Amino acid sequence: MIMEFQGVSPRIASDVFVAPSADIIGDVTIAEESSVWFGCVIRGDVNSIKIGKRTSIQDLSMIHVTHFKKADRSDGFATTIGNDVTIAHRVMLHGCTIENACLIGMSATILDGAVIGKESIVGANSLVTKNKIFPPRSLIMGNPAKVVRALSDEEVSSLYASSANYVRFKAMYQ
Repeated sequence: MIMEFQGVSPRIASDVFVAPSADIIGDVTIAEESSVWFGCVIRGDVNSIKIGKRTSIQDLSMIHVTHFKKADRSDGFATTIGNDVTIAHRVMLHGCTIENACLIGMSATILDGAVIGKESIVGANSLVTKNKIFPPRSLIMGNPAKVVRALSDEEVSSLYASSANYVRFKAMYQ
């Protein structure tokens, strides 16, 4: 379901695949060649969500935001996801920033104010705590999550391959 919230409708590029059981609500922008898979909820009701090009939001993932408390809207956390990002199955993103060409592993949780640097991997079941900032090209794992090591050039190449694979895969559903 694609749903308006308080007069704001999602803005979704015409070639984005949205599975019939996905819910996209309110102030959500999804760029070209991206995909939102079965059972996902992307709820931009109290702040904005921006999803870049060639990004896949896989089955049962939840993306939300933190509401504004101050009248001038200087607080709260939007969620921003860059280009060429792979959000694996059952991921929870809340008020965070995922920079370009990252892979967020299955069942990972990333909380308010956290930033995942470009070309990084967050391991499955990892918990990235509030306001944690990670540098680019990091392998991030654990509960709480920490940098385990830097990624190799080969691993970084695989991040772009993952994104390209889901662009091809979504075309099979359209």
